[in-house]
Amino acid sequence: MPAWAEKSLASAIAVTALLFSQAGPGVAQTSDLVSKTAFRVCADPANAPMSDKAGTGFENKLADLFAAKLDLPVQYEWYPMATGFVRNTLGSNKCDVVIGYAQGDEMVLNTNHYMTSAFTLVVPKESDLADVTQLSDPRLKAVDIGIIAGSPPATHMARNALLKNAKSYDLMVDRRYESPSIDLLNDVRDGVTGAAILWGPIAGPLVKADYPGLMVTPLLKETLPPRLFFRITMGVRMGEKVWERKLNSLIRRNQDEINAVLVEAGVPLVNDMGTEMMVVGQ
Repeated sequence: MPAWAEKSLASAIAVTALLFSQAGPGVAQTSDLVSKTAFRVCADPANAPMSDKAGTGFENKLADLFAAKLDLPVQYEWYPMATGFVRNTLGSNKCDVVIGYAQGDEMVLNTNHYMTSAFTLVVPKESDLADVTQLSDPRLKAVDIGIIAGSPPATHMARNALLKNAKSYDLMVDRRYESPSIDLLNDVRDGVTGAAILWGPIAGPLVKADYPGLMVTPLLKETLPPRLFFRITMGVRMGEKVWERKLNSLIRRNQDEINAVLVEAGVPLVNDMGTEMMVVGQ
């Protein structure tokens, strides 16, 4: 995702199209602004596999889950994940929560995180790269690698002299008209590139749904910065501490159900330190 400045964690999730907004600072508010009649969600209408107007994204399903726990209907404020997203949704009091927001961003008040995921390497199942878990693996020098421009793995690619074989895909697009993640995966499927690097909550669900010949491997062995794993929270308006605590309680009490939604979607979940895959349901 994973709506933030290029030099920070925000940039990483912007790649995911989770969080593209670079709006002005949020306005401190009180919990009196939170709707008592609906679970009001700020979301991108064309941001599958996270959210879409058809309600098929895993963030849509998480919204349904939380609304049910609150005994409220879901109400969406649709706005593209682009410049102005926070200002025109949360900041304008048109909605009360962004379902997916990376921990630590300064434009929203973050809840406790409800998942941790990582950037992944996507390759054909028959590829000899299927067991690669870090970008220093010398086998990667022999293949063209697709990557979303400006994402954190690009730094690792540069460090490991992989950029000369990189195929870049646009970061900032309107997903109603363009889908760089789909283009990236299509190129791996079609043999245009030998591998791709993509944010796990995008790669996992897309591959599970539409690319049976590909496999997704989280990059869990990188030891140098920038980190490639991120903790994902819900974002609320600055100052909405009562609402934040209420959502924190819901996350804590319903983590198993949250995990079930994410696993069913195909999201690769990792432990909080990004060092190993998380075992869910055991």
